[in-house]
Amino acid sequence: MTGGRLHAPRPLARSRVPHPVVVLRRLRASVLGTVAVTALLYLVVANRGGEEIAAARRTTTAIQHIDAAYDEAGKANDALRAVSLSEAIDLTGTSNDFAGATARVASHLTSAAEGNAAGEQGLSHLQFVQEQLTTYVQTANTAVLDGAPGLARARDALDDAPEYDGESPVPFTGGLRQSLRDLQELEVRARHDQLRSGWRDPALLRPLFLGPVAVMLLLVCATDYIVVHHFRRLPGPALVVALLATSSIGVIMCTTDPLAPAIALPVLAAAGALAYLAYRPRLAEYRFPRS
Repeated sequence: MTGGRLHAPRPLARSRVPHPVVVLRRLRASVLGTVAVTALLYLVVANRGGEEIAAARRTTTAIQHIDAAYDEAGKANDALRAVSLSEAIDLTGTSNDFAGATARVASHLTSAAEGNAAGEQGLSHLQFVQEQLTTYVQTANTAVLDGAPGLARARDALDDAPEYDGESPVPFTGGLRQSLRDLQELEVRARHDQLRSGWRDPALLRPLFLGPVAVMLLLVCATDYIVVHHFRRLPGPALVVALLATSSIGVIMCTTDPLAPAIALPVLAAAGALAYLAYRPRLAEYRFPRS
């Protein structure tokens, strides 16, 4: 070589593998982060989905009122049967029991209207059933004049079977009790859609809540691996309990009946505390006093 300098080759930089304690600290921060993310998601979904949940609860109450109206319609039928067996139909009329039962049917239908979830269609069918009830009461009052045969016809009108389109019954073509069942099924379907829309949509909730749970599961597995292979210790149960507590909140939030904040937030706080304490024994082994 003419006047050139030869340089010694530089040594290759050694790859720096973090100490297991450093890895544990990072894993602890990540686990606590997943718990915090789950709590934050819970607060957001509980706040945004509160209206859907409250509306669904009102619809559930409406369905219960319709079911109660169906039972009262059955009592009205029983009252007419008792009157038809009486020998003093002209004196008793349709009876106080019949009047009371039909009045309660009307009251339940009015209450059900407040929780209607089927929109204009639900209100239209609700009004139809109310008119059907009014017609039925008028028919029964008129049938008293014909005695037992007239009351028998009125009772038959109460339990008329629906018309059929092929093998499928046509809704709201039967008697009063059948119409009440049709109305109840309509509201049940509407509630089903209600609980799966907006912030209660399972397609949105599952990745939101099960994603952090899956990440936390991987972090817990990584932690146990390091504790067993590097520290030669058996994993404690605290971290597993924290994972179970966090996952329980995530899974329940994907259902139609999420937990109240008074329950969910303390559970997540306990999960965070358990996760923090689970790492302390191993990290404390490498905590030296300052000289």
